[in-house]
Amino acid sequence: MAEEVKKRYSDEELEEFRGIIEEMLKKAKDEYKHLRGIVMHNGSNDIEDTTPSFKTVEDDGAAQLSKEEASQQAERQYKFIKNLEAALVRIENKTYGICRESGELIPKARLRLVPHATLTVEAKEKLAKLGKK
Repeated sequence: MAEEVKKRYSDEELEEFRGIIEEMLKKAKDEYKHLRGIVMHNGSNDIEDTTPSFKTVEDDGAAQLSKEEASQQAERQYKFIKNLEAALVRIENKTYGICRESGELIPKARLRLVPHATLTVEAKEKLAKLGKK
């Protein structure tokens, strides 16, 4: 049976994707924890906490920017984690890898690179042209 005619991925294929997603999810959660630690300073008493009077305006601005960047990265990482968790739910429901626009199977190569994808590249480009996500 040609892959284009298949309605869904086999249980074995879904398990392969589950492994990929679970590995990515573990790394993403570790990264999120690290970023949250930067944003929250983990209550540490490092040199930043003991020498604020020696900081220049530029130093303070650079530190703030770094904290803001870490916060933005943490937000993106949190969204990524939620997308990966949703992909695991789709695996459980056996709907993983099916394009939400066309109903076609998303190619395995795409899912290996972007395991939380819900659209084929063609459907994504079509929606982008229409101004949707």
